[in-house]
Amino acid sequence: MNTRPLRFGAIALLATLALAGCAGTTAPAPAAESASFSSSDVWVKAADDGMTAGFGELTNTGDTDLTVVSATSPATSSMQLHETVQNEAGQMVMREVEGGFVIPAHGSIPLAPGGNHLMFMDVTSPLRAGDDTTITLTFSDASSVEITAPIKEFAGANENYDGGDMGDMDMGR
Repeated sequence: MNTRPLRFGAIALLATLALAGCAGTTAPAPAAESASFSSSDVWVKAADDGMTAGFGELTNTGDTDLTVVSATSPATSSMQLHETVQNEAGQMVMREVEGGFVIPAHGSIPLAPGGNHLMFMDVTSPLRAGDDTTITLTFSDASSVEITAPIKEFAGANENYDGGDMGDMDMGR
């Protein structure tokens, strides 16, 4: 009796089962929170260097809250999600947001001078009025969206930064 075809079939079956077992260890892809996200009126304050900020409206059309946990842009080496709050001395100051921006289900949050904003910590090349830059927002489920934001001249957005005046920190003027 020739057992070669039987051995070959058994080996093929074992190889198929081994490969199927490996495929089962792949982590599932993150849910796409970004599918229920939109933005409007997003813009960035013009700056030659130093610090500047991005503003606009972030909207969530989904049934659950969205949390923006980070932001990046090729225009800066570092970005932070900032809020403006009252410090112990009663002054309004900017500081990094703990836990990110929560956009409520079926709601929106404004990013505005004197409020929540996207802080460009170190502009790496001039952001000139009339140009555009991109901002990538990352959500708590690791999904992300890219936003194109026009650069605009703006005389405001010179708030105090926890420990110092933004004017002292060169907001690109």
